[in-house]
Amino acid sequence: MKPLSLKMRAISLLSQREHSRVELRRKLQNIQRKAAPAAEGEPSLVMEAQAELDLLLDWLQAQGFLSDQRFVESRVHARASRYGSLRIKQELAQHGLSLSAEAMAELKAAELERAKIICSRKFGAHAPLDAAVKAKQMRFMMARGFSSETIRKLLRWDDD
Repeated sequence: MKPLSLKMRAISLLSQREHSRVELRRKLQNIQRKAAPAAEGEPSLVMEAQAELDLLLDWLQAQGFLSDQRFVESRVHARASRYGSLRIKQELAQHGLSLSAEAMAELKAAELERAKIICSRKFGAHAPLDAAVKAKQMRFMMARGFSSETIRKLLRWDDD
């Protein structure tokens, strides 16, 4: 059986879910390395493989298979129900992308409601009884990427 071409591998990866250009590049580079391990030591072959990969990624974008806009929308949609805007922003930055100001404003506007749902799912609907429980909840929510302002509102730290 003939191995799949790099283009077919890229399309196969993109058919499973949206990828950022950076992420797809990394995956395809790994595939290239596995396909031709002897080429790693030869700079001219490495440069040729990089050029081939750039052309493929440009073609995928031109054909609409690869879209950073769709990736951002997909990532926000998948993460918004479990994470805060800071975490989502950081994940997108790892992919070399960012949210538009409008999208970030929408995400922050709904952040307190999302935080309430997540916190009540994890800790129950009642308010924390003592400082130790509040601190535990605060650490959990910070790890989820919620802003300190949102966490203070959620846990009513200002009331103490």
